[in-house]
Amino acid sequence: MMRTFAYGLLVAACWTGVVGIGEAQMIVAHRGASFDAPENTLAAFQEAWKQKADAIEGDFYLTKDGHIVCLHDKTTERTTAGTAKLNPAESTLDQLRDLDVGSWKHEKYAGERIPLLDEVLATVPQSGKILVEIKCGPEIIEPLRVVLEKSSLRPEQIVIICFNEEVVKQAREKMPQFKANWLTSYKQDKDTKMWSPNLDTVLETLGKTGATGWGTQGRDEVVTAEFVREIRKAGIECHVWTVDEPAQAKRYATLGFDSITTNKPAEIRKAVLGGTP
Repeated sequence: MMRTFAYGLLVAACWTGVVGIGEAQMIVAHRGASFDAPENTLAAFQEAWKQKADAIEGDFYLTKDGHIVCLHDKTTERTTAGTAKLNPAESTLDQLRDLDVGSWKHEKYAGERIPLLDEVLATVPQSGKILVEIKCGPEIIEPLRVVLEKSSLRPEQIVIICFNEEVVKQAREKMPQFKANWLTSYKQDKDTKMWSPNLDTVLETLGKTGATGWGTQGRDEVVTAEFVREIRKAGIECHVWTVDEPAQAKRYATLGFDSITTNKPAEIRKAVLGGTP
């Protein structure tokens, strides 16, 4: 037991030396404080700041008429409690803004609307950051560039994140002032029990996209200390999503992750940093 504890302290000390004090403690509110408020709404983002999140994360699509709206799913069905099933790419801003996306969570959020990207950016304080997750393809890049460059936020306050390799690649090429994380989840082969993508594939993708960061699913079986060490050797930041259990959050903090994305920013902040939320 003592040997295990000592090893844990050694790992923590080594990672502190690699990433610097505080970097592993950035708490990102997933779709805002989405455990408490309706996801991807201004109410959720404002609640995240109240819960002392260091950053917010939101999901964004390009509408039929060229606006960038905050929505996670491919349709509005779930967040309108089945009352509307609109695809943002096939809908206008007016059609989407006519929807109530708060009542499904609680009646006190009745009337919450799908926000525009620039409205979400406006909630970010000067000390905060935003992770802008792109849920569509490269067609959003130019409209995104226009909105982000018009924002009053500093470039270091904005990070673009996406599963789509081409989106990450174009974001880095056309908006090099902003960091961009490539996101990945994992699947396990039923027969071989091997997980994919593996470390080599992840490193290859990060290299060819020019990504500044790796945004990984919190799959503990895959994300080992060795895996993280190799990502770090390549000069890539490490970010994890979506972690709502305090013990797991502490694990990723010990591994030296630059940020931990969670639906419960106050609770996870307390687990990682201690003190009151």
